[in-house]
Formats: sequence, structure tokens, C-alpha cells
Amino acid sequence: MRTPSYVIALLLAFAALAGASSAWARPPVQAFASLPRVSDPSMSPDGTRFASVEEINGRPGVIIRPLYGNGQAVGIPSDDWIIWGVQWASNDKIVIMAGKGTKMPGGRELWTLNRAIVIGADGSNPLPLLQNVKGLASNSSGVSIVDVALNDPAHIYMQLFTLDSRGATLDVYQVDLATGDGARFMRGSRNTAGWIMDGQGHVAARIDRDDDAEQLWVPRGEDWAQVAQAGAADGGLRVQGLTTDGAGIVRVNKAGKRTALTRIDIASGQETVLLADPDYDIVGAVTDDWSGRVIGALADLGGSVGGKYFDTRRQDDLARVIRSFPGFSVQPISADVSGRRQIVGLGNVRMPLAYQYVDHDRKEVSEIGSTYPGLAAADLGEMKPYDYTARDGLHIPAFLTLPPGGAKKNLPVVVMPHGGPDAHDSLGFDWWVQFLANRGYAVLQPNYRGSTGYGEAFNAAGHGQWGLKMQDDITDGVRKLIADGIADPKRVCIVGASYGGYAALAGATLTPDLYACAVSIAGVSDLPEMIRYERRVYGRNSDAVSFWISRIGSPSDDSDKLRATSPARLAANVKCPILLMHPELDTTVPIEQSELMEEALEDEDKPVTFIKLEGDDHYLQLALTRYQMLTELEKFLAAHIGR
Repeated sequence: MRTPSYVIALLLAFAALAGASSAWARPPVQAFASLPRVSDPSMSPDGTRFASVEEINGRPGVIIRPLYGNGQAVGIPSDDWIIWGVQWASNDKIVIMAGKGTKMPGGRELWTLNRAIVIGADGSNPLPLLQNVKGLASNSSGVSIVDVALNDPAHIYMQLFTLDSRGATLDVYQVDLATGDGARFMRGSRNTAGWIMDGQGHVAARIDRDDDAEQLWVPRGEDWAQVAQAGAADGGLRVQGLTTDGAGIVRVNKAGKRTALTRIDIASGQETVLLADPDYDIVGAVTDDWSGRVIGALADLGGSVGGKYFDTRRQDDLARVIRSFPGFSVQPISADVSGRRQIVGLGNVRMPLAYQYVDHDRKEVSEIGSTYPGLAAADLGEMKPYDYTARDGLHIPAFLTLPPGGAKKNLPVVVMPHGGPDAHDSLGFDWWVQFLANRGYAVLQPNYRGSTGYGEAFNAAGHGQWGLKMQDDITDGVRKLIADGIADPKRVCIVGASYGGYAALAGATLTPDLYACAVSIAGVSDLPEMIRYERRVYGRNSDAVSFWISRIGSPSDDSDKLRATSPARLAANVKCPILLMHPELDTTVPIEQSELMEEALEDEDKPVTFIKLEGDDHYLQLALTRYQMLTELEKFLAAHIGR
């Protein structure tokens, strides 16, 4: 139902927070573990419908709904493939992207295969794409759309690795949406790692990558010219897209102590600063849904991400919506071709993200769906900054979520370092954190050195510091909580996933007297073995291996350090119970990492429980997996730090 004006939206915003009290309900695990009711909604080019990834029978599926009128919703479920994305190819067709972990014939390691299908917006005529391309069956790519080219509704452009007598190259294919067949449109070099197109079916640039760096190449007649280069260990070129006039290429690059958006002139190769801020990192660009061209910037505000459009009219539209929802973050999500109809995300730390349809010309707004409609603000914890100073004087940004009800002292605490580690936690709703807060635990999320979002120097300070200063930062946060009287020193558990899982195991082995328990989900336990895995899968001199070495150290030059900071080799130090959980189809951190830790702990007769999460990958994309994880976690925490 349409809301007549932005003003009415204010009432809805305040109502969402009404009713908070000292008593709170404990929603069932399913209320937190279910997949988001609506996720990543994408508006059709004409603005009449939207498609989103939603839960269907416990798995990610796609649902297409009308934005107004009485049309019927169309549901598209998944089978054993996990749907992770959807994109409009035209007003009446969408492309669905899905992945599945599998072993290649005769192979040792799991690979995540990704595929794409085109299907009618009414759910008709599903058609796999690129099936005619030789070698697709053993290709882990095959889903990356580089140009929807709305000027040609019969085709899209995708990039795909092709193996022929010249070796493997990443090529651009023109894909016929009527047949699904692809025809090679542009051949890459042996080092090509990505393509940039102009939104109208023309190649604008390509990105090549060798062992140490990425290079940006642009067409010069029948030839190519290199116009920029960046080290792979520094994140590469971080290209965002073309400028709106098509004359420049935008990327994220250093500008003093911060990162900024810079513009590389295609004709001259000269690089200039497009947008910078002395206080915040510019972490990315806002791009047009249909042309892919850069129309704005994204800044990390130290606790949330803020967007700004370059176009005055678009920015005024966004500012009007923001003013209508004080106390809420407003995120642009998708728009039609005109940009006048838009989907935005609305949320805050005690309100799960809700998506709103906005008609800027008519100044109307209506909700199209909430991510977690079964949760109420009164049942969620209060999240606030909790910065502190590390032992060497470095400022550590952090967030503390207290359980609902008002208790602030002598609490059981879950320390939850984020994954990555090149990532960061920020102010906002998190289903996992809020589940723990609802169950009565305070949750500390430290943005230890090595996190992104706080400047290049802060990120670089974590290089080579796994288990060392990065771990000290986490330890210092716990000690601050204890000193402030917030944490009961006998009821602190460290819990994390991916790198956070490593940090949990490092906490239990390097500071064994600090924690009453530890939980690792898909965590790394043996650093030398992890490097060996990366080399087997991606190649000894791959950019993936180069990145790992830049973050943890060289297995030849730093072998003693890597062994001394590998929890699986320090199991004898453990004094607390440990829970290990690992998805069986994880290709980011192989399940062998948890198996190594389990074996090491059992050899030392230490208390350990290992649970294999069947059928899921590193990112816990199935509702059943999330339910199992939260259920086991709740039981484990209650046994060891609960009242």
C-alpha cells in the first residue's frame, strides 16, 4: 500500500522502536537463523518489479514481485546449488547465479563451481548459459556479467576462463539470451583477471595480474596500452568502473593517509583525485545499475558506510529520504533506468534492515519487505562504540552490544573478532550478534589492527601479526571489559568464524587463562598447512598465495613464527573446552583445518567437540546450517559461561 508522503514514514520509524522495556522476549532460534526474508532486491529496468534472494524451503531462492498493482509473485527455488545472486538482463528476463562445492574428476581439493541461468520474469523457460563453451564443466567461473547492455536486449556480456592451445585466458563472451550460447567477443591475455565495459557492449579496459601486481590496459586502436599498475599485496587496482562521460576509469587508491576515489584519464593515463576526505576512507563507488558507470562514492564512517551521489538531483533525493528517517541509516540499493524510482535499505543497530520503495517524483515511500520480520527492537541489544588503547598505544575501534534489559556489569561476555581479516565490523544489525545479546551475553567486536576502514596504515599494521599484535589487540579489549566491571572475568568466551575462528583458537592457546571456552567456525588452525593448501589450489606463484604471504608471512623466511602462532601446534596449552564447527563444502578454509585442530586436541586429551555442518559452504548460506550453528553455540555457551 502506498504511503502518501515521506512525513508518514517518520511515524513508522518511531513505531519500530516503541515498546522497549526491562523485560524482553526470547524469540526462537529460527527467528535469527532463518535466511533474510528479503535480500539484495534488484529493480527491473522499467521499475515495475523487483527480484530478490529469499528463503524458499530453507534454501536461497529467487522471488520476483510487482512493486505496485495486483500482480502475482513468482518463486524460483534452488536444488543442490546455492543461489547467491540475481540480476536483471532486460524487463522480462533475469539471470540467476548459483554455486556448489564439488571435487573435480580425479582431483583432491574441493572447488566452488559457479553457474548462471537466464529465466523469464514469469518463471518460464529456464536456460543455462554458456553450455556450448568447451571446458565449462570444469570451470569454476561462468557467472560474472560484465555488461547487461540494455541497448541490445537480446544479449549480455560475461567473462569466462577458456582453455585452448594458447592456455587458459579470461575472455569476454557475448551471450545470446534466447539460446544461452556464448560467442567469444574479446580474448584476454595469459594474465587477464578482469574486464571493464561501457554499458553498451563495448570493451573499455582490461585488468591483468601477474605474481606481484595488477595492470590496467586500455584499447589503442588494434593494440593495448598500460595506464596504471598496483601491487597485488596492496589489494590491486581496485577499479570501480567508468566515469559517467566514459573518458576516465575510477578506482580506490591511496591519497595521503586515507583511501580516495581517483580518476585515470583513458587518453593520457594521468591519475587525479576524484573524491577524498581527510577523516574517512573512501572504500568504494556507487555505480549505475545498468551502465556500470560510477555515479557516487561510499565512505567508511568508522561505524557505518555512507554514500554520496555526484549528481545534485540524486543527492537531494537521497537527502530527503534520510531526513524522513532520523536515527536510521539509509542505503541506496537499486534503481530503475531513470533513477527516479529506487529501492533503499533502512535500518539501525536495533532494527533489521527493511527495504523501502521510493518514488522520488511522487514523493512516496512504501515498505517492500524486512529482512527479519520476526524480531522486535525491544528484544535486541544496544550496540555502541567501545574503543580502547592497545598495549603499544594504538587506538583500537570496537563495538559493544549489551543484552536487552539494562544490565551493564558483571556480565557473561562473548568476544567476537571478525573474519577477513581484511574487513571490519560496523554499527548495524547483525543476526549472530543479536542472537547472543538476546540470550543474555554482552558481545565485544574489536576492529583489531589489520582491519579495513581505518586507513591504510592501520590495515598494514596487521601484516605479519597473526597471533601476535593482532591477537594482543583482542586480549587488550577483554582486559578493558574486565577492568571496567562489564565482564565477569570467569565467564568470557571467544567465538569467531574464518579468521575470527583462528583468533578464537589463538586465544585459547596463546592466552589460555583468559577464556572459559572457545568456539571456532570454519577457522584456520595451522598456518603452514593453509599456505600449502593455497599453493595446491591456486598455484605456487598465484596472487592468492602472494596475498596470504603478505598477511601472515613466508613459509620459508618465517617458518618458526608460523609454527609458533598455529593453534593446532599449541594444543598442549589449552585449558578450556573448545567447540569446532566447519561446513563440509568450504573451499575458502578447508575442513581439514578443523580436523587438524580436533586431532591435536584429542592427542593432548583436551576437551573438544567437532561438528560438521553438512551441505553448506564457508558463508553459512542455508537456514538449517545457521539453525544448527546457533543451537549448538547456545548450548555450549550456556554450559560454560551461562548462569
